[in-house]
Amino acid sequence: MYHRHEEVPVYEYRDGEIKALYFNHVQVALKRLGSEIHLPLPRLKTLELILQKDAWIIVDRAFHDIPIAAWTEFKTEQRDDLHKPVKCRIRLYHASADLILDRVLEAMELLLGEELAEQLPDGLSDVIPFQDKRK
Repeated sequence: MYHRHEEVPVYEYRDGEIKALYFNHVQVALKRLGSEIHLPLPRLKTLELILQKDAWIIVDRAFHDIPIAAWTEFKTEQRDDLHKPVKCRIRLYHASADLILDRVLEAMELLLGEELAEQLPDGLSDVIPFQDKRK
């Protein structure tokens, strides 16, 4: 597991929110694809997103996986509204890291969708339809 985001000095801390769509999608992906997912970020050359249960970390592979930014401390205790955003803590390790946060989340959503679609035969989900009791 990646832990350097806990060891490197943080440039700035911010309170943040993750859209429920993104948070829920990552939780499903972590259950189906493994406890740590590495996603190379298109058009952000050497950057990669590492998804873990307790942190989502943007790292620069060209500089020995040094963290650029991270979403941590997800406020999920007693969470029963799956459609509401999840509060979190954003750690910035670089002065310009906030410029790519939204772009990374959008890329993550697309990449996870592709990864999960590959896991299902013919793109079908494993949702079982309700039986019609009228018949």
